[in-house]
Parts: sequence; structure tokens; C-alpha cells
Amino acid sequence: MLAEIKQQNNKTVVELNRDFPYPIETVWQMLTDNAYLAKWFNELRIESLSEGGKIVFDLGNGHFEEMTITQVKVPTILTFTWDKELVSFQLNETAESSTHLVFKEFVDTVTEHTPRDIAGWHVCLDVIRALLEGKTDVTHEKKQWESLYPKYKELFQIQ
Repeated sequence: MLAEIKQQNNKTVVELNRDFPYPIETVWQMLTDNAYLAKWFNELRIESLSEGGKIVFDLGNGHFEEMTITQVKVPTILTFTWDKELVSFQLNETAESSTHLVFKEFVDTVTEHTPRDIAGWHVCLDVIRALLEGKTDVTHEKKQWESLYPKYKELFQIQ
């Protein structure tokens, strides 16, 4: 299912929801433990999991971008800056020790890059699911980006 897009307080809020049949601590570990994070977003590394802590994004060629953690509540909330935006993961425990994940990106200005990012986050969440299911080859999930990107361009009305 594609992301839901809403307007809220002069921002575009993009929301993706996923249900995982795994305990909240397991999903949290995927988001915050660098060994697991590297499996689904190997360019990211958490330096300090605390409010004001840093996440480093390896842009390649020796270039790095630092992002700031603005909110963390173990094991339910992780919010951090993403360039000029804000990204949030919220985990809620559901029946039978399952986890409902709500991903939100708060976008100040929709640009040509926005659908690219959102298609990427969509794929990342699918890769997390595949990894939790024990898959070691997530090539299929990563290839989904090619089909999702045009759909998100249309959703954001980007030519």
C-alpha cells in the first residue's frame, strides 16, 4: 500500500503503516542497533541513541551528513532530522506481541526529490519485514523502488 499524504500545520505529512508479527523489542532493534540497521540501510549509523544524539548518513566519497535525534523513547519512538525534514518511527505493541509501526516524514516543501525519498522509505520498511522473516537476499524488495518511484511521483504530482 502506498503512503498516505496529508496536510498538517503547513507541512506535508507522509505516513506509512506496517504491521509486523514480531515483538516490539525486535522491531526496535532493527531500527536502532547498528548491526541490524546496516542490513536495511547500510549508509546510516547511530552514534548516540539519545535526544540530541547523532545519526550519520554516509553519502559516499568521504562525505557524511549528521542528523540529530530529536526524540527517543525506548522502545516506541525514534524521531530525527532528515535534511530539512523530520522523520519519525513510532512503534505500538498490538495483540499477541505483534508490532504496528507508523513511519512519518514531515515535509516542509515537496520537491522533485520527495517521491524518491518516500519510495526509498517504503522499500526500507519492506526490507525490514523480509529480514525479520529470515530472508538473506532482499534484492527483490530493493528492486521494488523502480516500480514505486513513478507511483510516488504521480501521487506528489511531480512531472
